Amino acid sequence: MKKISVSLSGHQTSITLEPEFIEALQALAARHGKAVATIINEIDATRTPDTNLSSAVRVWVLQQIILRNSNN
Repeated sequence: MKKISVSLSGHQTSITLEPEFIEALQALAARHGKAVATIINEIDATRTPDTNLSSAVRVWVLQQIILRNSNN
């Protein structure tokens, strides 16, 4: 597990993800032309209050991969 530190709404926080999810998140952020922190902020803004941020990021990565594969 690895930690990523980001600023959310002006507050520093960190999320813990498996290295594979971090690599996928970085690749997807680059593909979208956005910084990883921007993607994480977007995920944070749309997640439900009962979903923790690390889980929401994992689900977003998975959804992006599924979308990409279904478009091929």
